[in-house]
Amino acid sequence: MNNFWKYTLATVVGSIITFLVIFGIMFGVFAAIISGFGDDEVIVNDNSVVTMTLSNEIPDKTSDNPFDNIDFASFESKKVLGLNDILKNIEKAKNDERIKGIYLEITGIPSGMATIEEIRNKLIDFKSSGKFIICYSYAYTQKGYYLASVADKIYMNPMGGIEWKGLASQVMFFKGALEKLGVEAQIFRHGQFKSAVEPFMNDHMSEASKLQSMVLLQSIWDDMLAKISKEKGISIDDLNLYADSLMVFDPESALEYGFIDGIKYYDEVLAELKSESGVEEEYEDDFLIAMSKYSKAELEDAEKNGSENKVAVIFAEGDIVDGGKSDGSIGGDWLAGLIRDAREDEDVKAVVLRVNSPGGSGLASEIIWREVQLTSEVKPVVISMGNLAASGGYYISCAADYIFAQPNTITGSIGVFGMIPNIQGLMNDKLGITVDGVKTNHSSDFGSIMRPFTPEEGAFIQKQIEDFYEVFIGRVADGRGITTADVDSIGQGRVWSGINAIEIGLVDEIGGLDDAVKKAVSLADLGDDYRIWEYPEAEDFVEKLMSDMSVNASEQLIKKALGENYEFYKLLEDVKKLQGVQARMDHAIVIY
Repeated sequence: MNNFWKYTLATVVGSIITFLVIFGIMFGVFAAIISGFGDDEVIVNDNSVVTMTLSNEIPDKTSDNPFDNIDFASFESKKVLGLNDILKNIEKAKNDERIKGIYLEITGIPSGMATIEEIRNKLIDFKSSGKFIICYSYAYTQKGYYLASVADKIYMNPMGGIEWKGLASQVMFFKGALEKLGVEAQIFRHGQFKSAVEPFMNDHMSEASKLQSMVLLQSIWDDMLAKISKEKGISIDDLNLYADSLMVFDPESALEYGFIDGIKYYDEVLAELKSESGVEEEYEDDFLIAMSKYSKAELEDAEKNGSENKVAVIFAEGDIVDGGKSDGSIGGDWLAGLIRDAREDEDVKAVVLRVNSPGGSGLASEIIWREVQLTSEVKPVVISMGNLAASGGYYISCAADYIFAQPNTITGSIGVFGMIPNIQGLMNDKLGITVDGVKTNHSSDFGSIMRPFTPEEGAFIQKQIEDFYEVFIGRVADGRGITTADVDSIGQGRVWSGINAIEIGLVDEIGGLDDAVKKAVSLADLGDDYRIWEYPEAEDFVEKLMSDMSVNASEQLIKKALGENYEFYKLLEDVKKLQGVQARMDHAIVIY
């Protein structure tokens, strides 16, 4: 009887504790969400300074998902602005008489180089107003310093550091591990440069892959050097010398060789910010206003644009996958529907498609391409390429009237591949598991991962790859007004930087999202009579809340646990999604 009461009491106590834990988690989540909706009215004082702390990955468009703005490790609300709103806020601050300058606080910047390029260009434009930019950091990565180089003054903490060593690209290969497991990667591809499958068939980079990676990195590095040299007055030869010999690594060497303007503690930088903005010394830091908060502020003399003419800006970010809407991916049917809606809306006079994708499903890419082509026949369509617009990302872009890219956009990768594993060796030899069965026709078990392909089956798949490649280069040739032979010569799966892409005719002009909008307005002959309409529009809050709770929590926790190694996890997750013919970019290229 004593045991009965003991176990009963333990069960009751356990249930209460479980309830309290779940309630506490839910309370933390909803508190974070509610705090994110607070402060609807933001008052901006005179002599204010907007602070930019770019420590989170920057999406192209600010997310309407409430869980994207919650740190599930601490249940704090951390509003992450998309590139679209960052650019708008910098422009707003430029014209806001209450704002005297921008304070950049830079640590690591996980976003891509093209995103950094757009922000950097916007900051250069901001300086044309005569307002100041001051930057401070404990440690500068090369990407962080590239952004910081536009500042009027660059400072570093006395115990800080700076990375200056040049760019490198490394690829992880899985061939040896697959062999040990008894798994054969059955690969079909067109293009000597289509190295997306190399990690599963080689234990080193092919010469073709090395060539394209070297050309790409050199193009990005040369562009970085030229722009840093212009802002800081350090010769390109010296910048290369410092990188080769690792001469710049701490505050003292950074100051000696002209990378920074001073070595200071935060309180000293704060005092300078007060002085530059004309704030009284006794003030605390109320004159600093975070950009996420400033985004809710209105210009006092701002006029609401009531034009009926709309320029639709459609954001396409992530892998291209089959089907409908998918968080973090571009569902082919979903994006095609958005483009179709914009085409059929009589108020939409032009379309800007912002593409930030390494590609993916060939079928989904074709579905999207068709809608872009149909839309370009009735109204202007302009492409703005982000960090990546490669393979399927280029496929969906090539039918547009005009294409913009940043110098460091990774594009091209016009090639196709397919990959199906054969795990017979793993099951039979390693685990002792065999498979048997019956079939009504000779090829009924075609595509099974439990056996290798026959030569006839392999030839059948390779023909599908070749046929799709011919379609791909035909789409590009028609869209760009060149021959299929010309496309093939620059295709074969090879990736290019935005600068290289202009030289070979894949891109029309270097520029960002703002430039693409201006071009669309010009092609539609709208003058000043237009307003921007961004897609996708916000979803129903409650519906979004319930559907994304568990997915976002788990994703954030994985990212937090793996840190920089999250890229390798993402690579393996992407492999699991490979179905059918793939128009996907080669190995991920990450610049720090």
